Parts: sequence; C-alpha cells; structure tokens
Amino acid sequence: MATASADNPLKEHPAAATAVLSVVGYALVIGTFLGVVPGRVFPDLSLPQVNLLSDAIAVVNTVNVLVIAAGWRWIRRNEVRKHAAAMVTSFGLILVFLVMYLAKIGGGGTKEFVGPAFAYYPYLAMLAIHIILSIVSVPVVLYALILGITHSERELRTETPHRKVGRIAAGAWLVSLALGVVTYLLLNHVYSWEYTVTAVESVGALLAPVVGL
Repeated sequence: MATASADNPLKEHPAAATAVLSVVGYALVIGTFLGVVPGRVFPDLSLPQVNLLSDAIAVVNTVNVLVIAAGWRWIRRNEVRKHAAAMVTSFGLILVFLVMYLAKIGGGGTKEFVGPAFAYYPYLAMLAIHIILSIVSVPVVLYALILGITHSERELRTETPHRKVGRIAAGAWLVSLALGVVTYLLLNHVYSWEYTVTAVESVGALLAPVVGL
C-alpha cells in the first residue's frame, strides 16, 4: 500500500485516528436511530423506495463479500497491490452501504420478520451476530485500513500489526456481511414481513415513557 511521510498524523497516531473515526461513525448511526440527526436530512421514503434500498444494500454487501474474499486470496498469494486495491474498494463499498442504510432508517420504515418459529429464531440469531460483528468490526477495519494506506509494504510486515489486525478485520466483516445477506433473503424473499412506522418514530415511541416525550 502507499507510503506516507513521517509527519503524517494518520501514520503517527493510527489508534487515535481510528478512535475518532469510529466515534463519528457510531454517532451517525445512533443519532439517526434516536432522531438526533434532523429528519430533514433524509428523504421521505415510500415502501417501494425502502424495498429498493434494501435490495441495493444487499447487492452492495454481496459484492463486498466477493471483494474481501478476493483480497484475502491475493494477500495469501503475495499479490500485494491487488490485495490493497481490494481492501480500499471494500472500504468504499462500506461507505456506500452506510449512506444507503442511514437513508433507509432515517427516512423509511421498519420491516418485521413474519415466519414460522423454526425460521424466526435462527433468523434472530443470525441478525444479532450480524449486528454485533458490524459494531465491533468498525474500529478494527478502520485501524487495518489506516495502517495499510500510511505504511510501506516493508513497514507493514515488520513494524505494524497490520497482518494480524487485517486478518481479524477481514474475517469479522466477511461473516457480518454474509449473515446480513442471508437475513435479507430470509426477510424479503423466503418468508414474509410486516411494514411498521419509521425507524426513528419507533425508537422514539419506545423511549417516550422513559424520557417523558
């Protein structure tokens, strides 16, 4: 990956940069769910538009699974440039996903799984693992990426934990994305769902008795 100058703050303080970027990402998602981010930031989406965004998100995540798998294969074959390109592309796809996801939950509604118990509980389990991995993967993915774009190949191999961190980041994100696609298929194409109020409104309704809304 690219080499940065010695006075590059990202290179000098990768952990701090990771922490700042992680907090920003978490704040955007949590703020959207809680309604802290103004609703006018997001488009007012109809059900067909929510469905279209769900489909688009699934496509992006499926492509990302293939990109990460390719990047993993390339680094095992010591094809560093291809690996670097794949990982940067993967991060770009993550950003595309984030924009669409925030738009969907901020301007659309929620779709609740409706299906038999034998499918419902595995669905919930996979969804929970997907969400937990996506949350804990954020700082690990960012740290691996920051190391990769600010250090030379020699530095990455001898002076940083990039190889170990990258393996964890790629594995966790790969599993998270794959489970996300599986739960999408179960919810949207295998079984049925019910459309409820917007995500922000539903969270607000849950919090109302607590905060006196």
